[in-house]
Amino acid sequence: MRSFLIPAIAAGTLAASVFTTQATAERAVPIPAAAVDVPAAGNLQTAVLAGGCFWGMQAVFEHVKGVRAVTAGYAGGTAATATYDQVSTETTRHAEAVKLTYDPRQVSYGTLLRVYFSIAHDPTQLNRQGPDSGTSYRSAIFPQSPSQARVARAYLAQLGAAHVFNKSIVTRIERGGFFPAEAYHQRFFDRNPTHPYIVMWDKPKVAAFKAAFPKLAA
Repeated sequence: MRSFLIPAIAAGTLAASVFTTQATAERAVPIPAAAVDVPAAGNLQTAVLAGGCFWGMQAVFEHVKGVRAVTAGYAGGTAATATYDQVSTETTRHAEAVKLTYDPRQVSYGTLLRVYFSIAHDPTQLNRQGPDSGTSYRSAIFPQSPSQARVARAYLAQLGAAHVFNKSIVTRIERGGFFPAEAYHQRFFDRNPTHPYIVMWDKPKVAAFKAAFPKLAA
């Protein structure tokens, strides 16, 4: 279940915490680029990625050049139970995810994965992200083609061999459909800029992306 509440701490401490998070984000350094990638050609493609609350994931990828649309939704379960109330029970096998529609001539699938692993979420957290816990917040890639599956597997192996992270990567490669989330979840970041959850957890991600990938930021 998503945590909508910020711990009851003094306002000054909260402000300091947010400032520290944002300062860290501004110094973010991206991980190495994918050594194996999908050729940069063809028509618009789609990618489905899960990595915690879809509000922040959507906000980050909306700022990537070449990404034409980002839809928040649920991946890995069935259409019959793809609603927020049901997914939040952690019994439907869904993961909160985003579907990206992107132009491969402007941004490659490997580059999207680089942003995913560098900024959009922490791939070392098992069945949780930040304050949110449960299998619906797991780290998972849902390849939409054999070539995407090949790139995802190769990149996971590359990052693991390079020991890029201090902990083991728990990201899984899965199969399953994608189902759009309710309208009130779409572009939640843009429509609710002062929401406490957005301020604490998602604005630093967007700041980190812009700092780490200035040439890729739209």
